[in-house]
Amino acid sequence: TPLGSRARAQALIDDGRVRVDGAVRPKRHLVAAGEAIEIDESVAAGEAATAPDDAPFEIAYEDKELLVVDKPAGVVVHPARGHWAGTLAQALEGRAAGGEEPWRAGIVHRLDRDTSGLLVVAKNDSVHRALKALLAARRLRREYLALVDGHPPARTGTIDAPIGRHRRDRKLMSIDSADAREARTHFEIEQLLPAAALLRVVLDTGRTHQIRVHLAAIDHPVCGDRQYGTRDCYGLTRQFLHATRLAFPHPITGTEIDVTSPLPADLRTALDAAAGVEPG
Repeated sequence: TPLGSRARAQALIDDGRVRVDGAVRPKRHLVAAGEAIEIDESVAAGEAATAPDDAPFEIAYEDKELLVVDKPAGVVVHPARGHWAGTLAQALEGRAAGGEEPWRAGIVHRLDRDTSGLLVVAKNDSVHRALKALLAARRLRREYLALVDGHPPARTGTIDAPIGRHRRDRKLMSIDSADAREARTHFEIEQLLPAAALLRVVLDTGRTHQIRVHLAAIDHPVCGDRQYGTRDCYGLTRQFLHATRLAFPHPITGTEIDVTSPLPADLRTALDAAAGVEPG
């Protein structure tokens, strides 16, 4: 059955929905003669619900070529297994365009469901290609604020460790993986707190769960991270991770676009709790 695009095929493999002779294989696996390939396309990406959607979001910047969206926590960026409706991509239908996959038209990069903050979205295919090129060339600067457990040993640092699917749990990512790809994260301490640190984090690459996996790997997991860290801290109901700044040259005019987003209320409250500030 034709899958539509290489990206969609990769997404199905990443989801663990492609098996060779009954087993999940890494993307680099070379198919040999006689091997049977099974693809689970039940409610596959691209056949997701297309009904109008009311996913909340705010526009931080917009012109005729692109927009920068400020996404609240709890909103999934595009349809995926377990989240076929209620996504940002569906809410942007009619405003965003570009890319090979109509089910996530205009989406250039993504944020995890429970990560809040900024992402850039194209309005046409040429701008989508140009933004992807800026991302690949590391000219699209993505800065995050993350509250982590403990104090890193230096004020600045770089975590350079490939990331891929966890060997046993395909829902998780890991630096110990059979299909790891290059991943690099830079951090700088913004504020030291009694038992935590607020970090400003900059990505060179954009692997799934990259910041969360890398910070957990150096034993300073993101506070409130239910998958890679500790869920019960400072009253958090999600990970303390916010995409606070996007800066890049406009793909058409070359003008520098620099957009910031302040910490949302739930993260400000948690930061105060980490600092020992009494509420009220």
